[in-house]
Amino acid sequence: MNEAVLMKTGMKILIEQLGSIEAERFISILLREPFDYTEWRKNNLCAGMTVEEISKEAMKVYSQENM
Repeated sequence: MNEAVLMKTGMKILIEQLGSIEAERFISILLREPFDYTEWRKNNLCAGMTVEEISKEAMKVYSQENM
């Protein structure tokens, strides 16, 4: 996926999930704050979850999206 397609897809998902205003707000927060996504992901996204739990959640999301 090239950068233009990635950006378009990412914005589409953000707007679908958050709405236009909150998507813009989210982006402005990312641009304004020093942000290390990798560190954030380690500490927040799956904190305290086992590999099995993460896998189950991923499978659940995948099956919901492909119905």
